[in-house]
Amino acid sequence: MNSESNPVADQARHAPLRVLLIEDSPLIRRSLVEAIDASGLLKVAAYADSADQAIALLSDEPFDAVIVDLQLKQGSGVPVLAYLQRERLIDRVFAAVLTNHALPAYRERCEQYGVRHFYDKSFEFDRVIDALHDYASARSGQ
Repeated sequence: MNSESNPVADQARHAPLRVLLIEDSPLIRRSLVEAIDASGLLKVAAYADSADQAIALLSDEPFDAVIVDLQLKQGSGVPVLAYLQRERLIDRVFAAVLTNHALPAYRERCEQYGVRHFYDKSFEFDRVIDALHDYASARSGQ
């Protein structure tokens, strides 16, 4: 058995998970960035305030997690969920919806795209952060 460590593998294993935040409110975005980055296990690597911008980012670089607001300045976050499903990323990344539109019909629609984490922005803000940190801890083996 080789007892030498692999520095590249060690660095990748301990690097924060990359989060794409899709949120159009600067105030909420700042709060989310602060909460997500706090543990050191996660890092908001990019943000988008439109579906087109988010899809362009997703097609250009890898992310470990995606947080999607359904109501954006220009349109909806639903095309992002459709992209994640179509490109088969929905099962490889932590995908969560954080929205003020937490009606059962919206939840069901998001579940059709494979989203397993759906949170009401007004009442469950902390739950999405906790779920992200749980995911990051499990991925890092902590």
